[in-house]
Amino acid sequence: MRYDMNKEKIDRINFLARKQKTEGLTDQEKQEQFELRREYIESYKRSLVSQLENTYIVEKDGTKRKLTQKNNKFPN
Repeated sequence: MRYDMNKEKIDRINFLARKQKTEGLTDQEKQEQFELRREYIESYKRSLVSQLENTYIVEKDGTKRKLTQKNNKFPN
């Protein structure tokens, strides 16, 4: 499964941010911006967790151990 957002959605986030600064957004555009940003943040978090789940620590003696978070839980 791919966790990154497509280019069109990122372009839309950037367009809405520029428009917000220059002329403002309608209520519908504000809602769209909120939803796109939330989706972007969730995508980023999933990607980071996936990367961390595949990270290993190499000890001085050469042994490898899987990176874990406290209580062996990564955030959802």
